[in-house]
Amino acid sequence: MLSLWLLGATIGAVSGIPIGPVNVAVIDAAYRRSLMRAVAVGLGGALADMSYAFLGLLGLGPILNRHPSVPPILYALSGVVLIIYGALTARAQEIDPPPPSKVTSPAHFFGGVGLGVALIVLNPAALVTWVVIVGSAMPDLNLIEGTTAALGIGTGSFLWFAFVAHLADRGKKVLGKRLVLITRIVGILLIGYGVFSLLRAANIVFDIL
Repeated sequence: MLSLWLLGATIGAVSGIPIGPVNVAVIDAAYRRSLMRAVAVGLGGALADMSYAFLGLLGLGPILNRHPSVPPILYALSGVVLIIYGALTARAQEIDPPPPSKVTSPAHFFGGVGLGVALIVLNPAALVTWVVIVGSAMPDLNLIEGTTAALGIGTGSFLWFAFVAHLADRGKKVLGKRLVLITRIVGILLIGYGVFSLLRAANIVFDIL
């Protein structure tokens, strides 16, 4: 069981490295809000990643294989979401940091968790990605083994997002107002990733036809 948890944690951490909406939101929250808000966004993203991974471990792959029209739809929806979110991030303006009373409020924290969950849920191609990842790396697991692996994935994913939050918070203190340039660059890269998702959806449809 420990080996499955460690494998899941490794997969969760590595899967978070590519640019995605949660990474962008974590950086943006650290810059424009607080470190706690950024960690909360990462926690929400990790919980959603864990849920999607669990669905993949339960054998969602065969269902997607029986309905080949579903993945391109999910990729297309994700592409649109990523482009919109990337555009909003690239256009983000500097704001004054919130007062200390708001930074430590439960609403501030749980609002970040909700944002992290929503960014994964609104990126449905993440479900396809997790089905592919867990289906190839950890096939034929029973319920207990799958739950253990999914918990590991959630842990690894959260540790990565927390690391990004820490780096962004330190960068804010070093770069100051210039850090907004980084969030804008990341937003542009996110738009490019969204365009890639749309092209991927078109390519799948072309192959089906």
